[in-house]
Amino acid sequence: MRQSHQLSLVGLLLFSLIPSQLCEICEVSEKNDINPLLNTMINSKYTRGTSAANVLLSLKLVGIQNQILRQKMVKEIKHIVKMGVSDLSSGELALIILALGACRSPEETLIYDYHLIDELENKFQAEIKNMETHNDNPLTNYYQLSLDVLALCLFNGNYSTAEVVKRFNPENKNYYFGSQFSVDTGAMAVLALTCVNRSLTNGQVKADGGDLTKISNYTKSLVEKILCKKKRNGLIGNTFSTGEAMQALFVSSDYYNETEWNCRETLNAVLMEISRGAFNIPIAAAQVLPALLGKTYLDVNKDSSCVSGSGNFNISIPEPITVTPPESQPHISVNYSVRINETYSANVTVPHGSVFLAVMEKAQKINHTIFCFTMEESSWGPYITSVQGLWASNNDRTYWELLSGGKPLSQGAGSYVVHNGENLEVRWSTY
Repeated sequence: MRQSHQLSLVGLLLFSLIPSQLCEICEVSEKNDINPLLNTMINSKYTRGTSAANVLLSLKLVGIQNQILRQKMVKEIKHIVKMGVSDLSSGELALIILALGACRSPEETLIYDYHLIDELENKFQAEIKNMETHNDNPLTNYYQLSLDVLALCLFNGNYSTAEVVKRFNPENKNYYFGSQFSVDTGAMAVLALTCVNRSLTNGQVKADGGDLTKISNYTKSLVEKILCKKKRNGLIGNTFSTGEAMQALFVSSDYYNETEWNCRETLNAVLMEISRGAFNIPIAAAQVLPALLGKTYLDVNKDSSCVSGSGNFNISIPEPITVTPPESQPHISVNYSVRINETYSANVTVPHGSVFLAVMEKAQKINHTIFCFTMEESSWGPYITSVQGLWASNNDRTYWELLSGGKPLSQGAGSYVVHNGENLEVRWSTY
């Protein structure tokens, strides 16, 4: 029989007193450094749905108090919850719980009024069941599975330590995308395993001593894999995985030497990416912001009030920016291809500044049979679900990969800005 664990009220209080960062953490010192991120979260049309949960969680963690913005985000989340959570993935629901429950706030009652913890427990078990019947493939992915464990661990939910030990082995294929280790997936797993580890260490839950050893070993191995993805400029993995990698390294300093990671170097690399406009969608801005102010998702604590993430300056929300579009835009030409068993290509003309999705839409108009596609909205913007009627599948580990010049893109179809003469491709791929 699987042993389930539920944190006691006393245990939760003790847990809240444990420092969530165990190393010296570097932080931004000038508020101007993060203003572009705040502008992105405030002004983007994509700050809705579960993206609102990302933004609310991030702003709460770093102690930014703005009632108008907060009420807007809570309204979006409340609408989702009232409509029912059956259509949400497990990770989306976990994120909503983290956002609503972070800090002492009125909206946390929604978690209990709508039994969101129970709903997450059921969705987590559905993920496990799917893995048992579909070659170890979850309904979603290991990033979301890690979010599930983290939320259940932090918010008094039932979960099986034995199941965590069984599923979170660092050599599991679900940590990899193709042959490449996924840094953000590994980082979220480190946060989840650290939470479980602390619960076991402090006696809040009971488990076999071997489980604690395995969880510690898993964390060490994942940290090593994350550090192996550190680039010369300080980024870890890619631009968008670096913030969560920083969070993971903040809480796992027992598993690496000081010389293995220069936090300041990574911070400066992220600030450089911010200055280049890299984090131009709300979820990207929200995910990187906590680490820049020395915070992690383990700082989510429903029994504590929100406090500023930085003690040396007060952060205010900048005024929304009004952008007046130009009366006319020059056009550019790109080569667009769809590759399945063979390659289909077309020359496509779009306005300067267009994103990848605009190219796909224009190509579809040129030849609907060859270039037809479907998509769905996600927190990261549009996600391509099918091309030529061929659907991506988690169970089969297949997806539609976006490439430029033969190299995979780290941005999605709705955010990658194309350039004149570029060779763009949508490829049927496995991971």
